[in-house]
Amino acid sequence: MTSYTLSKASPAKTRADAVVVGVVRTDDGPRLAPGAEEVAAAYGRRLNPLLRSVGVTGAEGETHVLPAGDALTTPLLVLVGLGAEAAGADPAAVRRAAGTAARATTNAASVALALPADTPALVTAVVEGHALGGYRFTTYRRDSASDDTRAPEAVVLTPAARRADVQQAAEDAQVVARAVAVTRDWVNTPPGDLTPPAFADAVVAAHKAATKGRGAPPVSLVVHDEAALAELGCGGLLGVGAGSDAPPRLVELTYAPDDAVAHLALVGKGITFDSGGLSIKPGGSMKTMKCDMAGAAAIVQATLAIAALGLPVKVSAFAAMAENMVSGSATRPGDVLRIYGGTTVEVSNTDAEGRLVLADALVRASEVEPDVVLDVATLTGAMVVALGERISGVMGSEEVVADVVAAGAAAGEDLWPMPLPDEMRERVRSSKVADLAQHDWVRWGGGLFAGAFLREFTDGLPWAHLDIAGPAFHSGGATGHLTPGGTGAAVPTLVAYARHLAAGNGPQASQDA
Repeated sequence: MTSYTLSKASPAKTRADAVVVGVVRTDDGPRLAPGAEEVAAAYGRRLNPLLRSVGVTGAEGETHVLPAGDALTTPLLVLVGLGAEAAGADPAAVRRAAGTAARATTNAASVALALPADTPALVTAVVEGHALGGYRFTTYRRDSASDDTRAPEAVVLTPAARRADVQQAAEDAQVVARAVAVTRDWVNTPPGDLTPPAFADAVVAAHKAATKGRGAPPVSLVVHDEAALAELGCGGLLGVGAGSDAPPRLVELTYAPDDAVAHLALVGKGITFDSGGLSIKPGGSMKTMKCDMAGAAAIVQATLAIAALGLPVKVSAFAAMAENMVSGSATRPGDVLRIYGGTTVEVSNTDAEGRLVLADALVRASEVEPDVVLDVATLTGAMVVALGERISGVMGSEEVVADVVAAGAAAGEDLWPMPLPDEMRERVRSSKVADLAQHDWVRWGGGLFAGAFLREFTDGLPWAHLDIAGPAFHSGGATGHLTPGGTGAAVPTLVAYARHLAAGNGPQASQDA
């Protein structure tokens, strides 16, 4: 893991093995971005011919690694494109550029990052982007040590290095980046090794590490095994997990600081592998179904990050874990399940299983009477069709949705508000034999149907549902701070939303006003 420090040193005089500078695209050609002024001055009139000779344009994601020559004290100059000129002040663009830079400085012992970094938001972007852009999942590599090419030391060069808020931003960014990295690790783990019991054990181990030692945050943990789930009456989890030899789990975490100003409940879908059950998926569609537990991973790691940051927000987290498999004991289309709390649900598509495990967890969450509930799930292919692979859909209470979308923007994640039209309530209640219909096979609006179904279990509380089916897994090559496989989607947004509540905002504050 790379260690990060801040410095006011000149990028032209750094002794690091490489210095990274940003390049923006302007009408007059490429220009070095803010933070690299002294590098530009050191090259003087030689700079523009140099940029032209190697084909630098400043396009986003563009990278050039050059010998620095006699202009700088470092041996290597790394030029990373930020995009349009305004991107020099855009944390999202800076985050992507820092991630790209992390993969361009392999085998360097130290790196100086002279990207735009004169505000807490930009410093956060540089640290998070660089840390996550260098992420690699090497657990199953024979020689994992040689696969780690990250620089052990990185210095963020910023004129604001001595400001307390900037220093705090850099420290906090490392906490969030670690939470995202562990989420990626869990998502990337083969499903045979991360069954529901194994996933629960991994959360127990993460909790133990997070709460160890003097000054550790107060986080409690309870794991409900299959016997406890039967006693509670969690028919959604038990029904989905009925076809698997690996029984379901419900893991509950509670972070309860004495100075809490708000109470946030987080609910996550943890389907460790989704075959589709008896409504079986095509073989090609199962390839990435180890990522169907990304929502549960995100809410667990977000909770531990919020605790590590010491935010004055109580968090109650509910991670619903099951494996959706095919066997003689699997739930059948036409079966009726009784969700925790007594609501009955007619199952018509066993491949729409996530909403069933979330239903149990949402009722559990509503019982602790939080100010707001957020659930996170790789829930529907319909949302990927609607928004693509980079944008999460958000639906629920209007004010909560708006605040979550704003938190995502602040955290560098793209989310888009989706409606819950009245017709969906009628469709969800269309079963002839049970209280609710789990699915109705109508082709249109499947993502909205799922959101309306989940709303039935929120007890009217302020609530938002984040469908991260697209952004949770990156199937292509590395780009920006995203690397192949699990992305850790939603973790930064959840932490940013908790900060929003910690500042005295949110539904309860609006009601009090």
